[in-house]
Amino acid sequence: MIGTGTGTEAESSEEPSSAQTAVHAVGPQLASHHKTAHSRIVPEEFFRWRGGEITRLEAFCDVVFGFAITLLVVSLEVPHTYAELMADMRGFLPFAACFAQLAMIWRTHYRFSRRYGLEDPYTVFLNVVLLFLVLFYVYPLKFVFTLLFSELTGAGTVDLGWHEGSVLMRIYAAGFASVFLLFALLYGHAYRLRKDLELNPVEVLETRSAIRENAILVLIGVTSFLIALKYPGWAGWTYIAIGPLLWIHGAVFGKRTRLLAEKLFPQG
Repeated sequence: MIGTGTGTEAESSEEPSSAQTAVHAVGPQLASHHKTAHSRIVPEEFFRWRGGEITRLEAFCDVVFGFAITLLVVSLEVPHTYAELMADMRGFLPFAACFAQLAMIWRTHYRFSRRYGLEDPYTVFLNVVLLFLVLFYVYPLKFVFTLLFSELTGAGTVDLGWHEGSVLMRIYAAGFASVFLLFALLYGHAYRLRKDLELNPVEVLETRSAIRENAILVLIGVTSFLIALKYPGWAGWTYIAIGPLLWIHGAVFGKRTRLLAEKLFPQG
């Protein structure tokens, strides 16, 4: 925005120092780019985002996530009859559930990229593997939720034997656990670089909390996989634990983060 008066002049004179405090060049570990005007808005209360302008890696990741969502679309053709429309509408709930999961994965990836701005070879490798898994994950994800909502709504049944059900739930669990294992590895890598990234104690605590949070999701996926070996009908219920466990984790460690922030930055 363009303004007049002394307030604007003071703001423009402080801008270089603000940019310096917002961005740190950490050798080859960080992408070398400058902050945009929008980055002056504080996105997280206790974490300074080090990512700058959208890089080619982030843009590529966004394209892949968009393509994955396209693969989930109920129908690629506009319905021509009422019956076709109703058939497409029955696919809305499975699509919404799948969309929500992909949005959660995208949000986790976006926040990591903005927090640390890492683009070293190891981070790029983990990102590429993550994108591969996301594309692999799409069709099992869509099939599982289509099957689930078909049975709940009585719209149709899929005759799956014990073996088929076990394999399906193991594929889904393996994809789920692998995705969040990669996030745990990404956050672990950022934690190892905490000195280079100049993370303050609150940010270090937040990073460790993110590692634990993703480890919880990995544990849930592994548990579902093991249950599916003998009781595939119960394997899906394991994911109900996500809400309570993440709530408990967030309540406990979120309080620790707030207390540490109040101790270190009493004027903040």
